[in-house]
Amino acid sequence: MLYFDYAASTPPYPDVITTVSEVMNRHYANASSIHGYGENAEKLLNKSREVCAKTLGVKASEIIFTSGATESNNMAIKGVALRYHSRGKHMITTKTEHASVYESFRFLERMGYDITYLPVDSKGRVKVEDVLHAVRKDTILVSLMHVNNETGAIHPVAEIGRELKKQHPKVIFHVDGVQAFGKIKVELTHSGIDLYSISAHKIRGPKGAGLLYVRSGLELAPLLTGGSQEGGVRAGTENIPLIAGMTKAIRLAEENRSDLYARLIPLRDRLMEEIHRYPEWELNSSPEGAPHIVHFSYPGMKAEVILHTLEQLGVVVSTQSACSSKYTEPSRVLLVMGKSEEAARSGIRISLGDVHTEEHIDQLIHALREMKKRLVNFEGWNR
Repeated sequence: MLYFDYAASTPPYPDVITTVSEVMNRHYANASSIHGYGENAEKLLNKSREVCAKTLGVKASEIIFTSGATESNNMAIKGVALRYHSRGKHMITTKTEHASVYESFRFLERMGYDITYLPVDSKGRVKVEDVLHAVRKDTILVSLMHVNNETGAIHPVAEIGRELKKQHPKVIFHVDGVQAFGKIKVELTHSGIDLYSISAHKIRGPKGAGLLYVRSGLELAPLLTGGSQEGGVRAGTENIPLIAGMTKAIRLAEENRSDLYARLIPLRDRLMEEIHRYPEWELNSSPEGAPHIVHFSYPGMKAEVILHTLEQLGVVVSTQSACSSKYTEPSRVLLVMGKSEEAARSGIRISLGDVHTEEHIDQLIHALREMKKRLVNFEGWNR
């Protein structure tokens, strides 16, 4: 089987697996304990924070460890809403955000907050001017994803962040960087970004680990209360083994980023060229998008039929995002991009990783062609 679902989750680096195992075996003490075992665990925790911060080009005190991007996104959005509600209750996002962001805002709407959901263009990108025009006197937060998890569309977050700080310096800017870090350059210190979310298992790290960059001086209301861990922002005993494994994955992902980008672009472009060969198919990803995601629709066919046919042919892909793929509703992202409901119900995401080669793409293209042959007689039957 060939695995092309790296946007959903990735196989951990062998060094990450070794690190998690060794740290779990040796550093099992609570990092908050004051005995020697606890102090050793705390030293490893502090070292991990320093390495992550250095990799991101920020201060160690600006790194908050979490259980993953869902928690990081919830912490950023709800933490700002609860801490700064006295300034206002208006917040801005887009209609194509990941569920962990989108549903956080839906929750806040029910709590009395006013949320502006911005549209995107046909390539899935939000316009800078739309973001700026949506800001009001009572706006406290703008939250955008860096790279869309379904189509790979890249939002101009650095440009948006810098303009926000020039025109509306009190507005806080959060970016969901889950599909961006390790794939494209991430600049935090001069981009106007106040909060940035990262997930370990998207970059060959362990599941259950993530982080949130929180700019110095910014305060968040904690979602988890109890102890004083993570600067009082996130109570609970730190998971040292997973944090250590994530730290190694973050360092390796950034070290390999440029080479990975150079390798994936031609592989991605070959896939796009293949999809363009079929007039019945609609390419939903753009050449200006991320290097690791190719998304297309086969209107008239159900996405799960396409997925299982490809799986029978030895290829693993996905429909929508992993968080939504078990539901049969049309893709919210594709509908917002102006795609038909048929196209939104038949979307397939192919996502690449560092293990993939030209030979793998040859096999994938062969599977796509064979899938088309098998399903051609059923076109339109599943509408």
